[in-house]
Amino acid sequence: MSLSRSARTVLAAATVAAVALPLATTTARAQGSTAPAAAPYAGLPSGTKQAKTLVIGIDGATFDAFSRADVPHIRQLMAKGLTARSNLYAAPMAPTVSGAGWSSVATGVWPDKHNVKDNDFTAPDYGRYPDYATRLETSDPATSTLVVGTWSPIPRTVFGARTDLRIAGGNDEGTTAKAADYLAHGNPDSTFVHLDEVDGAGHSTGSASDAYLKALSTADGRIGRLLDAVAARPAYAQEDWLLVLTADHGHTPTGGHGGNTPLERGTFVIAQGKGIRPGSVRDDVKITDIAPTVLRHEGVATDPAWNLDGTALAEPEPDAFDVLRPSLRAPVDETRLPADAKGWTNTAPEGWSIDNSKMPAGGVTEWRGWSFATDEFWTEAERGQGRETNVRARNVFAVADSDEWDDKAHGAGPFDSTLVSPAYKLNGAAKATLSYATDYRVDGPQTGDVFVSYDGGTPQLVKSYRADSNTVERLELDVPQGARTARLSFRYTGTNSAFWTVDQVAFGQPHPPSDLAVASLDAGTVLLGGPGSDAPWKVTANGVVQTAQGKPVKGAEVTAELTADGTVHELTGTTKKDGSVRFKATVGRGIAKATLTVTEVRHQGLAYYGELDAVRFLDLTRPTGHRD
Repeated sequence: MSLSRSARTVLAAATVAAVALPLATTTARAQGSTAPAAAPYAGLPSGTKQAKTLVIGIDGATFDAFSRADVPHIRQLMAKGLTARSNLYAAPMAPTVSGAGWSSVATGVWPDKHNVKDNDFTAPDYGRYPDYATRLETSDPATSTLVVGTWSPIPRTVFGARTDLRIAGGNDEGTTAKAADYLAHGNPDSTFVHLDEVDGAGHSTGSASDAYLKALSTADGRIGRLLDAVAARPAYAQEDWLLVLTADHGHTPTGGHGGNTPLERGTFVIAQGKGIRPGSVRDDVKITDIAPTVLRHEGVATDPAWNLDGTALAEPEPDAFDVLRPSLRAPVDETRLPADAKGWTNTAPEGWSIDNSKMPAGGVTEWRGWSFATDEFWTEAERGQGRETNVRARNVFAVADSDEWDDKAHGAGPFDSTLVSPAYKLNGAAKATLSYATDYRVDGPQTGDVFVSYDGGTPQLVKSYRADSNTVERLELDVPQGARTARLSFRYTGTNSAFWTVDQVAFGQPHPPSDLAVASLDAGTVLLGGPGSDAPWKVTANGVVQTAQGKPVKGAEVTAELTADGTVHELTGTTKKDGSVRFKATVGRGIAKATLTVTEVRHQGLAYYGELDAVRFLDLTRPTGHRD
């Protein structure tokens, strides 16, 4: 947030030093109404929002097959919007099946949270992690939400009962016809449509078959009908549509899914709408980002307490590791990967470094010490060892993998490498926050420790890992007074064990101490009278203590009260040679006006009393922070 002014006014008197508190911000944008609520259409309440969303899911669609299929409407969405490929989990988190995939799309969290591990929906945790339509209705019951799905668990189970209208389409033709009718003639604010028959073709003949390509082409035609229904709406020109296309999993070339191959794990997000650059391609978007993106578009701010894994499309920022993608290397020792597959490097990004001074010589080149890799490269180095659980990392991430390193002869001793961050500048605040996505998996002797060092001093332990952990860590650190820099280090040791990944490292502090300068003293000159005083002293409008004849008073003890936002601060100060005095207090960020009352001036055993009111302050501090 930028502030309205860029200059700082500083007077010689009564300056207040303040620790700035965070400003309240919101990512939700107000959504106007297109019209007062109209009558329901065929059981669907009429929405009132200008912002509209349509999410279309193609069950079992393999992105790699799009290039071989006749899919003009999908290609048009890609040309006009964003295309992002990514990978799903695999066992042991969950198999690549529809229940787990669509639950991840709808809730914005991965299977280890929503707890849908199969298509039986044995014990889903939708109470803690509801679908996005439920969240929209909870935020504003006037929101009109529609779900139409061919696979019956979509409207029956994945999307909850608070959804205004849930319809089972029977087959893809029925689903398309019903959804198109509501889009064209009703007024839903948020619509989810599920098409199932591509998945059926995948099971029958595999993703490499002509029948599968034909099913994709048929689905594309139905997508075109849905888009035409949107464009035919009478109020379309005044509406703000977000269009999203995705899939729950892929298929093997010969048919089937549920395993950990790239074609089964591969999925995608294609999105078109305001603020999305046409023809853009991203590597940091996941299917869990769809739910928070819909919520944001509909004006619902994501609550951190929801603990979502996804992030709205407009919000992720590339981290320091992502800039390495263009410089990633082909395999050296990893023989399971194609010779031209580029996906790793051991060259750290600017400011970062890797300390391998304790690493034995030898081992697999790609994983000797901390490396930086993509999911495609790292998981394909060897499948089935849990690497597919690293779903919270995005794009390029840091990885220490003692198991893969040990696959080639090396010197005596364990894997022992430390990843070191840049030196983050500190701003004087007493606290700092550290966050990062991490997947720590144990399969033998192994340690993982996070340290912080202030001003190059002895590293202090802030977090240890000795058991499996797959999460986004958010740690609060105590910063020593006067410290100017902080440096993080991630040390991993392992003896043919498993791995540790780290990504999206962010280090920041509350807003730093800032000067709230006295812009004006509205009361002007105030006379101070006291016992035995024939001629009172005075405190001028710029905070100078003088005799009645204008002579500065040096060494006077001045006591005052500062009232700011209902809080009273007791202040003391001593006048300088020129009679000026400065006070210091801590007030909340954003306070623009306060009242200063001089309660006493004491000099050579005599006390003088008076008031100096209505001091105005100007806060020009901008938020600061660090992120890598």
